[in-house]
Amino acid sequence: MKERQVFRRTEEMSPPTLVGVSSLLVIFSVLCLAVFAMLSLSTVQMDRRLLGNTVNSVRERAEAEVKAQEILGRLRAGEVPEEAVQEADAVYSYSCPVTENASLKVRVRIDGTAYRILQWQEVPEVDWEPDESLELVEFD
Repeated sequence: MKERQVFRRTEEMSPPTLVGVSSLLVIFSVLCLAVFAMLSLSTVQMDRRLLGNTVNSVRERAEAEVKAQEILGRLRAGEVPEEAVQEADAVYSYSCPVTENASLKVRVRIDGTAYRILQWQEVPEVDWEPDESLELVEFD
């Protein structure tokens, strides 16, 4: 009789919860989707920030271009604005700030109503210092 009681006890006990292969695949899939969702969200946020920086940069460059064109128009009309400096006979130079670290440098030769642009270039305003912290091997 003891055997029957032992057997009954095992039947009455609930079977252990089995996690099958399909359950593991579902759990893995949910985790992968969550990770990909987070990566997508961070990518979108970085793209949005980059777009904002690009828009600001384009706006600043366009404003500098407009100002440089206005000064050029005044020079062609025979007026010498205070921003323009006469370098040589009929050669004027001026600069328009683009950002705090760069400006648009312009050099133009005015000959009556005709003109020739000698330089129209965005140049950095900060001095570049090379990184010399690495010790490189020098060969003889």
